[in-house]
Amino acid sequence: MMETICDDRRFPAALADVARAEFVYGDEGEGVDFEPYDAFDSAEETTDWLRHWTGNHELDGGDYRVFGQDGTGGLAAIWCVRPGRPLAEQPVVFMGSEGERGVVARNLSDFLWVLADGFGPAEAALYLEREARPDAALAELAERHATSPRRTAREIITEAQVEFATFSDDLDELCR
Repeated sequence: MMETICDDRRFPAALADVARAEFVYGDEGEGVDFEPYDAFDSAEETTDWLRHWTGNHELDGGDYRVFGQDGTGGLAAIWCVRPGRPLAEQPVVFMGSEGERGVVARNLSDFLWVLADGFGPAEAALYLEREARPDAALAELAERHATSPRRTAREIITEAQVEFATFSDDLDELCR
């Protein structure tokens, strides 16, 4: 069993607002493939998902707070990896249905700016080279909730990938 770093399961107000936002995928997939939830998946659902995703049935999902998915079933989650830090200061990650994965943002605040720049979790983790498509409504949401300065999605994602450079390797270590 893994030790849980963060016991907080309260759904942040910023994510509740994101859950009410409209994300348009588009006819050609040119938009954002993101279906946000209005609450975190339960601890049991998260553990079940992590065990199936890794093939390791000894794990628990306590270090993840799943808050949305893409159209293929890939999941967006807050990854509780920073001991003693609040939920909003933990990184946001994406774990795809076919094993794809990536760090999206260093914290929830930065994640809001990524959304405002037109990147969902899957696009941020897997398609960083795509063109930004700023969204005025999501920018306004980020301005209301974000505590970090506005930067481009590319800058935010790159910073997160540098800070958590071993994320993919760490996941591979959990797989059976």
